[in-house]
Amino acid sequence: MSRPTDVTAFTRSLERWVMLQKAVLENFKNIDSQVRNSDRLDLIIHTRLAFNHMIKTLKAFDDWLQDPFISSNIPRDLLLDVWDTTLKMMELLIELDIRHTSQVKNLIEEASREGRLNPLLSQLKDIGGWREDRRGESGSMSI
Repeated sequence: MSRPTDVTAFTRSLERWVMLQKAVLENFKNIDSQVRNSDRLDLIIHTRLAFNHMIKTLKAFDDWLQDPFISSNIPRDLLLDVWDTTLKMMELLIELDIRHTSQVKNLIEEASREGRLNPLLSQLKDIGGWREDRRGESGSMSI
């Protein structure tokens, strides 16, 4: 296969990726109002779907930046744009994690003091049915 054909196939795959990403973005934008008015389970499911897509995209971006063909052809200004955007996303994610973890900690402490914790889950926690979370602390049930 000649080099121009290789480049053409490669650029077509990039165009397909962009089209897929646009479709996913449009889909999430279109379901936003529906999700906002849904129950807790639907909020959890859609948030997890968004997280999974972000993880897939971050992994693809990381692979992309490790590819010598890509890294040798990307100009510095594009790399700087990636860095700037990555830093903003990281800041937002860490701020969300801090805010959410702190709020959940406070809610659990308050519910515990007031005897409002789910008794079944509390019993499972007491018998070791909880797994350690990413911070090395118990926090999620594993059945």
